[in-house]
Amino acid sequence: MAELKLKHIDKIYPGGVQAVFDFCLDIRDKEFVVFVGPSGCGKSTTLRMIAGLEEISNGELYIGDRLVNDVVPKDRDIAMVFQNYALYPHMTVYDNMAFGLKLRKVPKAQIDEKVKAAAEILGITDYLGRKPKALSGGQRQRVALGRTIVREPKVFLLDEPLSNLDAKLRAQMRTEISKLHARLATTFIYVTHDQIEAMTMGSRIVVMKDGFMQQVDTPQNLYDYPINLFVAGFIGTPQMNFFRESTLTLEGGEYYVNFVGGNKICLPAAKVKLIKNLADYVNTDKTFTLGVRPEDIHADQSFIAASPKTHVKARIEVIEKLGAETQIYCNVRYEEAEESVVDTKGQMIAKISSRTPVARGEVMELAFDAMHIHLFDTETEATMLERDDHYEVIAENAEAAAFVPPTPAEMRARIEEARNATKDKKAWSAKKFSGT
Repeated sequence: MAELKLKHIDKIYPGGVQAVFDFCLDIRDKEFVVFVGPSGCGKSTTLRMIAGLEEISNGELYIGDRLVNDVVPKDRDIAMVFQNYALYPHMTVYDNMAFGLKLRKVPKAQIDEKVKAAAEILGITDYLGRKPKALSGGQRQRVALGRTIVREPKVFLLDEPLSNLDAKLRAQMRTEISKLHARLATTFIYVTHDQIEAMTMGSRIVVMKDGFMQQVDTPQNLYDYPINLFVAGFIGTPQMNFFRESTLTLEGGEYYVNFVGGNKICLPAAKVKLIKNLADYVNTDKTFTLGVRPEDIHADQSFIAASPKTHVKARIEVIEKLGAETQIYCNVRYEEAEESVVDTKGQMIAKISSRTPVARGEVMELAFDAMHIHLFDTETEATMLERDDHYEVIAENAEAAAFVPPTPAEMRARIEEARNATKDKKAWSAKKFSGT
């Protein structure tokens, strides 16, 4: 069994900088869990604490039923693949893959069997006699994976292993790693800043920001039910459109979201039922952020005709033709903003059919899919919507449904608290050293 439990894990560096705050997660046997977030969010630090390469400041880490806080890396029965491959340049592919087994004094016949079996899985049998300098980036990455496979560890840790590869090779290696996970049937923990890698590979994803967990969920739930503004903006390409300072009004028995440029869209009754604390927002001065994904903005006439109360008009500023689709960058405040002036409040990205004729400077009619819009509270940045019956709650992520991340204000307070604690310790140490 390769079950991991991280209980209230903190990482505080000697200088007083806290990189990880109260990280709690149960990783089940044979799961493929991805840690994702922007640079500096603490994802690699967390992985290195699991590996034993970083000391855990507070909290407990279990692999199976064993507490491993003070267990050295070689005794944790894990294997790690690094971003830069970390191959021995003077050794052949065979020797690189066999080296760890030789250190453990595994019999030669068994080493040979394991190395050749791993090479067959990864398709590098023909390269066993080569040295790393004679291999491409993708081939070197396969060798690094092979070196971990031969050890047959309980847990595979992968720290941004594809970041040095070109786009085509990254897509290919994503598939290979997913196949490898299915074949080996063991636990994988993967770190990346690329949300496409996270969405395509993970059975569950941990989204992090500034050392705090934001949401733990399946890829589809992250996309359909982001828990706050940060997750909504991080998951999805291009990112979700946000219209801040929006308001909610009740007019003639129908609810309307009013946003920049004098625009408004009517909410379906099914969507209104999902709004938490509805009375706090209706016909009040309380504002929120309206979120709309580019793919939920439509230009085809059939959709526009079927949704007469969700229309907006926008001036096209940039056109990106991608073959299968066209992305248009436009402005819904085109009547107020001058074309030569950058207007962030009214900017919007829409994904439309590549067959739809468009021209820069054209004012185009579009329609929002109101059933798939998102609403976020201005103060807490948390979603205002309850999850509907389509939310995927399964045994492996039941705790995700109950998880509530800290608000931006709470995060700032915790970070400031950590800084002040460090200052107090330094002041106490200086006082003690001076003898006063």
